[in-house]
Amino acid sequence: MARERLSTTREDRVTVESVGPYFSNTIEWTRGLRTVAGLRADFYRFDVESNIAQNSGGRRDSVVSPKLSAIFGPWAKTEYFLNCGRGFHSNDARGTTITVDPKTGDPAERVSPLVRTTGYEAGLRSQIVRNVTTSLALWELKQDSELLFVGDAGTTEPSRPSKRTGIEWLGQWLPKPWIALDLNAAFTRARFTDFDRAGDRIPGAPESVASAGVTVENLNGWFGSLRWRYFGPRPLVEDNSVRSQSTSLVNAGAGYAVAKQVRAYVDVFNLFDRKASDIDYFYASRLQREPAGGVDDVHFHPVEPRALRATLARTY
Repeated sequence: MARERLSTTREDRVTVESVGPYFSNTIEWTRGLRTVAGLRADFYRFDVESNIAQNSGGRRDSVVSPKLSAIFGPWAKTEYFLNCGRGFHSNDARGTTITVDPKTGDPAERVSPLVRTTGYEAGLRSQIVRNVTTSLALWELKQDSELLFVGDAGTTEPSRPSKRTGIEWLGQWLPKPWIALDLNAAFTRARFTDFDRAGDRIPGAPESVASAGVTVENLNGWFGSLRWRYFGPRPLVEDNSVRSQSTSLVNAGAGYAVAKQVRAYVDVFNLFDRKASDIDYFYASRLQREPAGGVDDVHFHPVEPRALRATLARTY
């Protein structure tokens, strides 16, 4: 634990400005069919001040994203939906102005500030069971380029095009007006879509996630919640030979409405003080007396230990 900083690979001051006007139009064609059409325009400006002068500068980019939804029903307290649309994700601002690799000093290629995505979704929402709301969705997301973390440089870099397909289920039950129980789960298949001998898995892409909880509200002034969160194992390299462990955490909280506008409550994070990783990466690093080229290994950010937070809040 006696760490000593030997040098600075890079140090940057980044400013990102954006504006996103949009238009939305809803038409009810019949009692059992309505559509929602949308159009959004996003404008971005990136400004980077780096300790490496060649990597400083500014970039601008914009993208227009059309979207369309069709909703059928409700029939028997159930409605069905189809969604499609274009979107985007932004790349690391530092990559948009880079010209020199901060680690090696070699020339580096700049990345596009905004990357296109295309998504499709089909599903249903239902309240056919009394006091139960549930939804199920099948979806697909295509990206022109993935964004991956590079441990040695402490940054992210654009990677290969990808496709994700998955299924999501959400359910909520209200047995009494003052208590709600919910359970959510999602399963995803994430793959690079181009060919590379390294493999087609996307490092760090979750394959399964879930959450569940109990929430109490307005029970003679008392309120509280108990929530569980689960992240399943994930590939850390493209050939799936190294994988992360799963992470399961529980948080809890309870409080009392002292007055109409005053609440006092206590939150407990990581209730059972689990020792786990918030996130994992696999790359080469070097400790004292290790080979000059370093050792490939899993690097992780641990979850925070059990913590208690007390709050007294007043609303106006």
